[in-house]
Parts: sequence; structure tokens; C-alpha cells
Amino acid sequence: MSDKRCYYEVLGIERTTPPDEVRKAYKREALKHHPDRNPDNPDAESNFKQINEAFQVLSDEDKRGVYDQFGHAGLEGGGGGGGNSGDMFSQMQDLFSEMFSGGFGGRSSRGRGGDLRVQQRITLVEAAFGCKRELIVQAPGACDECGGSGAEKGTKAEACSPCRGTGQVTSSRGFVMFSAPCARCQGRGVFIKSPCRPCSGGGVVAKARKVTVTFPAGIDAGQRLRVPGQGMAGPNSAGDLYVEIDVEEDPRFERDGADLVTRAHISLTDAALGAEIEVPALDPNEGVGVARLTLPPGTQPGHVVSLKGKGVPRLDGRGRGALVVEVKVDVPTRLSARAKELLRELERELGEDGVSASKKKSAAK
Repeated sequence: MSDKRCYYEVLGIERTTPPDEVRKAYKREALKHHPDRNPDNPDAESNFKQINEAFQVLSDEDKRGVYDQFGHAGLEGGGGGGGNSGDMFSQMQDLFSEMFSGGFGGRSSRGRGGDLRVQQRITLVEAAFGCKRELIVQAPGACDECGGSGAEKGTKAEACSPCRGTGQVTSSRGFVMFSAPCARCQGRGVFIKSPCRPCSGGGVVAKARKVTVTFPAGIDAGQRLRVPGQGMAGPNSAGDLYVEIDVEEDPRFERDGADLVTRAHISLTDAALGAEIEVPALDPNEGVGVARLTLPPGTQPGHVVSLKGKGVPRLDGRGRGALVVEVKVDVPTRLSARAKELLRELERELGEDGVSASKKKSAAK
């Protein structure tokens, strides 16, 4: 008895699930269990292979019929489909394009490979001043172990004997001849007695490769970079790689286009008497440095100062945005008896409207 998991269980579907829902379930599970998304899970690669194997069978009407009737035993020797690695490569190209391209074109009828899409998170400093990153890209490719044949190393696919390599078997009922796909090779015409383990007989595996991507200064979250020729390989040319940008939040700043907003906390005394303060600011050499700011006496809570040229560089190269500083006045919450007395004395000196009593007398004269 086979120790393989039920293919329907692997994809999380029922036996009555229609073909279009099988495809959706595969995309969902493949994205969920992709090794790149589960670097800390040692079983991720094994789970991903099971998902691919299950889809190879359940997406094919003939194979699915055999599996429903005989289970894994009906597919033994075929590696979950085995056979034509070219067809399987084409199928995986389509699915990788759908899963990772975000609708950017897929395979071209003119021999162009499919596009790929990846997401990359960078810091605010990297987004502001630009950076280079080496990304790991996954795309389907011929299995190195079997060279794409699907057969175990040292063996090869052989012509299916029941159908004599035609993929079809015929039977007669009276004077009428009936033809149906061969149950042994699932209509492929060839039979893999010893399927390759790394690719489960499909001849195709997901391969990782490194791509160096340059992120320009001023790029923002939600924007997308196109890297020509770094997508999936095709007969005539490769597709493109699209990199979607995600920028990490920085607790010191809020970004608004090319402008940055930061908040400066000052004491009640500094607000009343004025002060010179330092606020965080982007620096092309240090990453995050400081900018000095002079606050006038009587600075009010919510006071805003705009420092031009201290924000994020613009993508078009036309200078930098502004650093907008919002002043927050911190009012003390714990006061000693002496502090309370001094504040009351200050209140009497300033008067109700904040003008000192001595100044009022001078104004009256």
C-alpha cells in the first residue's frame, strides 16, 4: 500500500472539485508552502514537491480518472504523470507566470518566456538614497538529476507496451471500435518504470538563481521595477522580472512623497524661552544624521517648521523634498510642591492673558 498522502488532501479539496477550482487550490497551496516563503521550515521543499505532484495528476482528466479508480497504485511507475517533460515544463511555465507575474503577460506565443514577480522590502534610507540588492528568483527548469527526462539516472522512458507507444487503446463491441487513453501511460505513449525522485518523474523542478537589482534613489512603497530578461526562459527570449517595492516603517519619520515628517518634543521652558534643538534627518553619508533648528521664544504646541532640501531625493533627480518638523510641547505631569508654587507665582506674574503685570502697568501709563 502506498504511503503517499491523498492528492486531494494535499491540495485541500474534495473529490468532486471541478478542474478550475483544482488550479486555484494548487496556486494557493504552492504560494503558501513555497520554500522561499518558509525558510525556517525544513519540510517546505518536500511539501512543495507533493503539491506539484498532486496537481500534475488532478489537473489531467485522464490521470485523475485513473487515480480516482485505482489510487496511487494506478499511477505507479509514472511518477505522478511522468512522460512528456516538455508538456510539464509548459504547464509549470503557465502556473509560475500566473502565481508570480501578477498578470504581467505570462508566456508569449512568439516564444518569449513568462514574466516573474517578486516582492522586496528595503529600509527608508535605502529607498531614499538607492541601493543594490541580490535577489533569489525561483523559476521552473529542467531537472539536473535526470536531464529533464523524468526517468531515474541510468534509466530511460520506454514505449508503453499495452498501447504500443500510441497512447491509445482500442476495443471492439460488435462491429464498433472504441478508443480510449491508455491507463498505464495515461495517454503519453511512454512509460517511466523508475521515475526520478527529485522531480517526481515530471522532468521539471523549481530552480533558484541570483539576480542583482539596482533600486534608484527616491523609490517608494507600492512602486515596481522592471528588470528585462530576468524572467522565465523561453524558446526565443526570456521574460522580465518585476520587483514590487515595500519600504519598512521608520519610527522617526513619516513619508509623504518626497517630504518627510518628524516630531520634535520640547519642554515647557524651551517653548517659552526659545531653544536650539536637533531633529533626525536623512544624510547620504550617515544614513540618518541630525539637523539643527532654532525655535523662537513663545513657540506654541503644533508649531511647524519646514526645512527645504532635507527630505527624500525625487525620482526625476530634481532635488529633494522637505523635512517637516512638528513641535510637541511636553507638559510635566508630576510636580513637587515647590514646582507648583513657582508655577502659580508665574501665573500671577503673567496674568490671565499671559502678559506680565509689570508690562500691563507700563501699557496703562
